[in-house]
Amino acid sequence: MAERTDSNAAGRTVVLAGATSAAGLAATRALVAAHARVIATGRSTERLRELADAGAQVEVADATSLDAMTAVASRIGPVDAVVPLVGGWRGGGGLAGQSDADFAALLPALEAVRATSRAFDTALRASAAGRFAIVSSTAVARPLAGGANYAAVKAASEAWARAVAQGYAKASREAGEPLRAASVVFRAQALDAEVLAARIVALWDADAAELNDRVFDLA
Repeated sequence: MAERTDSNAAGRTVVLAGATSAAGLAATRALVAAHARVIATGRSTERLRELADAGAQVEVADATSLDAMTAVASRIGPVDAVVPLVGGWRGGGGLAGQSDADFAALLPALEAVRATSRAFDTALRASAAGRFAIVSSTAVARPLAGGANYAAVKAASEAWARAVAQGYAKASREAGEPLRAASVVFRAQALDAEVLAARIVALWDADAAELNDRVFDLA
């Protein structure tokens, strides 16, 4: 039987990586209101100030860097959830318009998923209810020529998150223990920061076995 989780995020420690965005601020406010401890990372002290004012512990660190995220993990101790929020969009111009420069500009979103999942893997497995969640797009299910770069990066991010989920499941089976950690994907067509924030807060409203390797539509 999977662990019983709280109906909200009270008492959880949540890392929002690359959180200097509207989504990061909304998630911080919602989690703090739910009595969670929030660690928000970003590359700019100035842009982190609003998150600190909202109640987050802030860390100046690059969410796309494994070394930087590993250093954060070593400083903050036990963690119950990690949500990489590095995003961005570039597109248009049909397939011919999918430039290498645009693709390179979108890659940090995937790099953040890779770096954060690896850096916090041990901590999330050790948690009584670890959660790893990424933000993806409905473009993965219906990619368009004008957004091929974007859809490809999001698809790769989803594949990585599903691999994380498989790793959690495999580790629990081999240890003969209940599944406690879950990796999930949130898909949105046009991201509503408040809707995403509410879904992050609700990550502990279901057992890991019900959440692991699931894709949730934020519409």
